[in-house]
Amino acid sequence: MRTPAPLRAALAVLGLGLLTAAAPTDWTTVTRETPAGAFVLGNPAAPLKLIEYSSYTCPHCGAFSRESEAVLKGQMIKSGRVSLEYRHLIRDPMDLGAAILARCFGTRGFAGASAAVFATQDKWVPVLDTYVQAHPEVARLPTVQQARALADGSGLTAAMRARGLSPAQVNACFANKAEVDRITKMTGDAPIEVQGTPTFYLNNVQQPNVHWAELETTLRARGAK
Repeated sequence: MRTPAPLRAALAVLGLGLLTAAAPTDWTTVTRETPAGAFVLGNPAAPLKLIEYSSYTCPHCGAFSRESEAVLKGQMIKSGRVSLEYRHLIRDPMDLGAAILARCFGTRGFAGASAAVFATQDKWVPVLDTYVQAHPEVARLPTVQQARALADGSGLTAAMRARGLSPAQVNACFANKAEVDRITKMTGDAPIEVQGTPTFYLNNVQQPNVHWAELETTLRARGAK
């Protein structure tokens, strides 16, 4: 018996919908915030859960972010096999200012902004050093005011504004005491064995202090791809 044309068309549309639904998800588009304020990029059900304690003024953290980007995010997180939870370990007022700016983009924008902060370390860190030498009075300001002055003086605030933050958003984020307290509490709540940055945990097991190449080997041995 020949299927009527309208029914064939409907079945074709249904089949296309099922194929679309079955297509792999790009998990780098999925970010959630934990109750403690950390941002988790990737599949919530990923079998490999990577936690990174990191600092924006840490050159090793910047190197890790840049070296791992293409594979960790572009392959392993995208596929849904790995998720990455970013926890702040604040080392200094500039680090706090960078964290405030990155988080100002919200849950969906944090990962891209965070990567941009690390990617441009070679631009804003030298400017920061020059600014600090020229403005010793900044060190006498309260911590959040220091963070804002250093973020502005280094050019990082301007760089984040170029990514879409408005002056009003920047002002509001630096004035948000509850959010600043969450960032600093994350540092205070870090396990005692977290002595430097970056520090990694894989499925709640602390990893040796290694570079991306070694951590990539570990992740692939556990099934990341």
